[in-house]
Amino acid sequence: MPKGAKLRILFEDEGRFGRISDHRRCWAPLPTRPIVGSQIVREYVYGFFAVSPFDGRCSALILPWSDNYTMSVFLKHTSEIFRKDFCVMFLDKASWHTTRQLKIPANIRLIPLPPHSPELNPVEHVWEYLRENFFGNKIFSSLDAVADSLFEGLRSLVLNAEVLKSLTNYHWLNTLCMTSK
Repeated sequence: MPKGAKLRILFEDEGRFGRISDHRRCWAPLPTRPIVGSQIVREYVYGFFAVSPFDGRCSALILPWSDNYTMSVFLKHTSEIFRKDFCVMFLDKASWHTTRQLKIPANIRLIPLPPHSPELNPVEHVWEYLRENFFGNKIFSSLDAVADSLFEGLRSLVLNAEVLKSLTNYHWLNTLCMTSK
């Protein structure tokens, strides 16, 4: 860790968002039955997101696909956002996270989470929040409309650290950090 750098813990994940409708519960006064449209168009964009659960600071990008090149772009972006920090980033073992072709900036270290354990990654709650609040029961006319909705959702989280902390600051993280001091 570079001298004078602050240690920052980040959790990272990618989410796929597309034009396949996401049916959710909705409210309608009795006796009205809600009508929700449906579509299946296999077009997607990918949200890359890293969050520091303790203070709600984050890094986000919307990219056209998910591979080692786009992951390298995201890591560079995150490195620039947290340029004064040394970041320990926890992430799953997707193939583009473990390839030797991945370009990892000097101020970031990647630590894999155990396999088949999405419950350990707080970013999973971010995806659920976005799907519930920005994608549920909506039909998108284009992939650009999907990207716009994803942008609005991510923007709302970037601008509201308290909501982001409430979604991602798991109780066991605080316990773990308190016992390690």
